[in-house]
Amino acid sequence: MSDLSRIVKAYDVRGTVPDQLDEATAEALGAAFVQTVRAGGDDASRVVVAHDMRDSSPALSGAFIRGARAAGADVVEAGLGSTDLLYYASGSLDIPGAMFTASHNPARYNGIKMCRAGARPIGQETGLAEIRDRAQRILDGTAAVGDGEGSATRQDLLTQYAAHLRTLVDLSKIRPLKVVVDAGNGMGGYTVPAVLGAAVLDRLPLEIVPLYFELDGSFPNHEANPLEPANLVDLQKAVREHGADLGIAFDGDADRCFFVDERGEAVSPSAVTAMVAVRELDKHPGSVIIHNLITSRAVPEIVSENGGEPIRTRVGHSFIKAEMARTNAVFGGEHSAHYYFRDFWYADTGMLAAMHVLAALGEQDEPLSALVSRYIRYTDSGEINSTVTDQRARTAEVEAAFAGVEGAHVDTLDGLTVDLPDGSWINLRPSNTEPLLRLNVEAPTPERMAQLRDQVLAIVRG
Repeated sequence: MSDLSRIVKAYDVRGTVPDQLDEATAEALGAAFVQTVRAGGDDASRVVVAHDMRDSSPALSGAFIRGARAAGADVVEAGLGSTDLLYYASGSLDIPGAMFTASHNPARYNGIKMCRAGARPIGQETGLAEIRDRAQRILDGTAAVGDGEGSATRQDLLTQYAAHLRTLVDLSKIRPLKVVVDAGNGMGGYTVPAVLGAAVLDRLPLEIVPLYFELDGSFPNHEANPLEPANLVDLQKAVREHGADLGIAFDGDADRCFFVDERGEAVSPSAVTAMVAVRELDKHPGSVIIHNLITSRAVPEIVSENGGEPIRTRVGHSFIKAEMARTNAVFGGEHSAHYYFRDFWYADTGMLAAMHVLAALGEQDEPLSALVSRYIRYTDSGEINSTVTDQRARTAEVEAAFAGVEGAHVDTLDGLTVDLPDGSWINLRPSNTEPLLRLNVEAPTPERMAQLRDQVLAIVRG
């Protein structure tokens, strides 16, 4: 008997195949998805389903579709796609959607990202717990999948997705750029040629050097997780060897993108957030910009200086998207390289973020390193994970260590954040799924950052 509490996480479904996630589980989740959306008062007569290139994705998505049809929904089968293509489908068709992907996880994993019509997120507090419980009852034999006869229709949405993105950022007038793109054998290898490749109607002034565009869910070259420095090595080398203007790396489902400059140096996602925020504020003066509490303090400073209203949120796409919808924010960014756009149904899209960076670089003559330097003011540690069995006790010890610091401000919006009077800050928050504490530190100088980092780690790691 499957225990869905093991695979239904805070924001999505994620587990190993087939021991945690198999076709029977996917079918039950498909029925429960339709039943839960309908029970919440939303229209679930049609849903759209897409999947990534993992070997297990076609069979699992097919089982989910059977469950959704048995629950009475007509299914639009989008087939292969990136996660942001699924969000495009949900937004443009105004129907709920499900994407089969495990994002950056290794090949043995798969999962499901689900949303309501208009790409509105579904998380633990907004329907995912109900989906889990309904599916568990189906698997336990105490509830039925359903006896509906919903239809299934195949619809290729790649061309429309690409055309929509091209209406949001004009790349036709930028200077010529040579760009190395590392798709990591993930879905970027499918979507990049459609959006930026030579086959587009009006050829762009871009020379794309492809790395690992072949769709391969076994990830034979490196994991499709550019957040890990080891997975950027090939891109950095290729940028230098080709004399490229920049490099772009996508994660497995291409909803996130990372950048390296012309020297092969990694670009901070906080700097990208600030850069794109300024571009969006130029088009929409005075708008709200969302940033999570791990992004650099430079982000709200730059947003304010450019006439915008910065609003700080918890980490996680469901929190970002909900706050963007509440405030009608034009843009949002996270330290993990998720970028969200009002013009894209408040959803995250790595491709649109990449287009903004290409436009920002191509509309002026400086190299990317010089352009990015305008948006960097502090030194950060990056996210440091520590295995900790008693997360609360260690967090309390860290809080106590700063309790006597004059001018320090503590908040618990997401874990423990301590703002210090010299402009430094630390954030320590527990993982939702593992016995980990995640530490982020930022300070005005590298020396101060290192001192704070080591101080906190000494407490956390005992």
